[in-house]
Amino acid sequence: MVNIMKLSKNLSLAEVVRSETAKRLDIDNTPTKEHIENLKTIAEKVFQPIREHFNCPIHVSSGYRGEALNKALRGASKTSLHMTGQALDIDMDFTKVSNTDVFEYIKDNLEFDTLIWEFKNKDGSPKWVHVSYREGKNRNQVLEAYKDPINNLTKYKVYVREEKKETIKRDKSRTTTSKLRSDKQST
Repeated sequence: MVNIMKLSKNLSLAEVVRSETAKRLDIDNTPTKEHIENLKTIAEKVFQPIREHFNCPIHVSSGYRGEALNKALRGASKTSLHMTGQALDIDMDFTKVSNTDVFEYIKDNLEFDTLIWEFKNKDGSPKWVHVSYREGKNRNQVLEAYKDPINNLTKYKVYVREEKKETIKRDKSRTTTSKLRSDKQST
């Protein structure tokens, strides 16, 4: 029987180092002991609380990336926390939980370094969610990634949730549109 290293109750090391690109390009994506310790920390502090909150499998689309894999994927050159085992990309496509649900849960309930709404699907939801965690150094920075239309480069801006509009029926003959605040009221 194969011994599968667990990073947390519901996340294995195999899940966070798996990469089709690494396989295709024959890149060794084996983390160091230090990277494994970082992966255990993000698994316990971020992944596992998400898993327990939604009570369903959480799909990690990208976890640890060694330098060669990060370069092949055109990740952030020397600053990617994927290379230190301190970042996860989560993609919940085709499940009962949306990427928006995961993003909002992390933002409102967990400590993190950077949380990124990665680009937008046609419906406005994130294509995937990036989250990083650095023990004792978390900034709780919330960003949105987008492609600059002029030079097609990925850029980041501070994430601001768009206000939703809701149609309220006042009576049978008239409807009114009002804005709902989606962020917490400050007191």
